[in-house]
Amino acid sequence: MPPMQPINNMPPVNNVPPMAQYQTGPNGMPMVQQVQVMPEQKKDISGLIKTIVIIVVSLIAVTFIGLFIWMTTERNEAQSEVDEKINEAVIKAKDEQSTKMEAEFLEREKYPYYNFSGPEDYGHLTFEYPKTWSVYVEQAANTGGDFKAYLNPRKVNTASKDTLTALRVTIRNKSFEEVAAEYQKAMDKKDSNLTMEATKIGVDEVNANRYTGTIPDTEFSGYIVIFKIRDKTVILQTDSVKFKDEYDKLLGTVVFDK
Repeated sequence: MPPMQPINNMPPVNNVPPMAQYQTGPNGMPMVQQVQVMPEQKKDISGLIKTIVIIVVSLIAVTFIGLFIWMTTERNEAQSEVDEKINEAVIKAKDEQSTKMEAEFLEREKYPYYNFSGPEDYGHLTFEYPKTWSVYVEQAANTGGDFKAYLNPRKVNTASKDTLTALRVTIRNKSFEEVAAEYQKAMDKKDSNLTMEATKIGVDEVNANRYTGTIPDTEFSGYIVIFKIRDKTVILQTDSVKFKDEYDKLLGTVVFDK
């Protein structure tokens, strides 16, 4: 039997040339050559890893974006709450200040006192007196001499020793010692019930003499306070004990330039 010749007219299989697929063996039989095929499994695994990495990175990115949005939203809300609280505090402070100022204004309107002011050249004597009292200045002491003023509820009657007056204000152009000596003579009279005690009056608690009893040369029973103001003497006198409360209050508000 003649040996087999290679079959060269067979069509190629899988695009592999015929000689690459078949060879003749020792016995003349064709031998099939094993072709090594590259597995696609590695490519699939590599693609899967890339896909997983992309998914993980995407999830991380989405998480960070979501976290950033959440933090921004929280910060904006917190800032809004802070701004709102600040605005509320400002409005409340303004309301409280307005209420306080209104209350102070109403209190001043209700305040039952006016301020008496004496001549500048005579120490600028001031004190508070009831709003219901009227004031009449008899001698302004513009050209020297004594200063005299009278205060009385509603209206001031013609000043005289027989007219009962709530408060007589006199600034005598005499020293304190001279005026005190005159009241001492009045106290030394046999029928006098006038008494004296040392006291302190005014905001600055200045030394003064306070006389209680029948007012000299009158039939009125009241109070007299005298104190030094520069080189002159102030006399504050009430002709009746019924004005004691108002009298004592105004004595506590006395202020003058020393």
